[in-house]
Amino acid sequence: MTNDDLCYLSATEALKLFRKRKLSPVELAKALIARSEKVNPKINCLADRYFDEAIAQAKASEARYMKRGTKTGALDGVPLAVKDAQRVAGKRTTQGSLIFKDWVDEHSDPMIARLQQAGAVILARTTTPEFCLSGITASRIWGVTRNPWNTEWGPGGSSGGSGAALAAGMITLATGTDIGGSIRIPAAACGVVGYKPPHGRNPDGPPANFDRFNHCGPMTRTVADAALMQNVTSGPHPLDHDSLRQKVKLPTEAASIKGMKIAYSVDLGYVPVEPAVRKNMLAAIEVFRKLGAKVEEVDLGWTADVEKNGLHWYNLMHFGRQTIWHLKDSKHLMTDYAIKFAEVAQKLTGPEDVHKPWAQAHAMYQTLGPVLASHDLFICPTNNAPSVKAEHDPWDESFTVNGQKADPEFGWVMTHQFNMLHNCPVLSVPSGHAKTQVPTGIQLVGRTWDDVKVFRAALAYEKAVGGWYGSKKDRPRL
Repeated sequence: MTNDDLCYLSATEALKLFRKRKLSPVELAKALIARSEKVNPKINCLADRYFDEAIAQAKASEARYMKRGTKTGALDGVPLAVKDAQRVAGKRTTQGSLIFKDWVDEHSDPMIARLQQAGAVILARTTTPEFCLSGITASRIWGVTRNPWNTEWGPGGSSGGSGAALAAGMITLATGTDIGGSIRIPAAACGVVGYKPPHGRNPDGPPANFDRFNHCGPMTRTVADAALMQNVTSGPHPLDHDSLRQKVKLPTEAASIKGMKIAYSVDLGYVPVEPAVRKNMLAAIEVFRKLGAKVEEVDLGWTADVEKNGLHWYNLMHFGRQTIWHLKDSKHLMTDYAIKFAEVAQKLTGPEDVHKPWAQAHAMYQTLGPVLASHDLFICPTNNAPSVKAEHDPWDESFTVNGQKADPEFGWVMTHQFNMLHNCPVLSVPSGHAKTQVPTGIQLVGRTWDDVKVFRAALAYEKAVGGWYGSKKDRPRL
């Protein structure tokens, strides 16, 4: 096995080799560090790095595997990257902002603590835009992150560093957070797997754990690895009031989905979609049909009111409040896009309008709910354009998608609709590539709290298409 093959090894396979003593956690960590040092200058997806500490932890893990009868964790020795917006005890969390360049946390967020307790080895933090408020990944503190498949393009955001690191073979597992698509947008743009669980499935830290539109979850290169992470992190937590009492055990192996009923829409009834996205989406639907699923195109009846009254408005209130708080004393440290966000948010009518996205979400579920009642799953593209340029301006008023004028921040993604419908589990998996080589993705949307069926369908689809990153020809040329 070459070093590059080691770097693209799944966590599931790595753990099997660790247990058979055919691979050492130290060997894997060193291979990833060497590749990171070679590749990261080209794509700039890593924030702080903990390589020396990681090697020490990997050696301790190796010792556990070598000593017979010693109990090992579910992720013992597996290298992990943590988004630079999630707390890690004793480490700084900058949230992509110069304002927090010296902020060190005393405690790890519950999801991160569980991954650490399961034996995962944190190699590094991954880049994010300032305050995680954008679908691009660029900041004054970390610079511009690029897509490993084509460095002229961005990796998506806000968990863009995690998506890029996985696609570039720099890490085995990664984490993300998702309030408008921040896990799924980069998962699709980078060609990896990203999961937005139902709100509360994975415990989180404050104040994000109280935000129903916010979710923390796994980013991986295989569906089984995403299930593996979920099986570690999900479940009630004594410090998170919103964490769900029920713990769900997800499958990690493919099984038949013959007879599964799947509804789909290419454009949600109102979204302009790039040709490559449409083509790859329809090809994916054919895969499900050949697997024996009963596939049906549906019209949800959604309109542009989703954008007018939905998450875009909510985000201006949510992220806008944070940018306003820092504008007075720290404007000189903020990115241009965060300053513009604050200026727009200041013009909002006030907290009495907070009901608008809730009312819109209710209206949306009046059509999606009945569809999911008669189908096991709903599928649509993750992003309606493969990506945007690495230096994209999220306030560019001339921005278009498929020749139509579109919102430069939310107009190229189809993810935020399902943050509004926060109890639906949503998994993004790759669907192909555009002519630029930038990947595209599809979203598998489940019934509320039905995580298992989403993973069943995804595992079958992954097996049918042969998976991703299995050989050199299936990887970015870096």
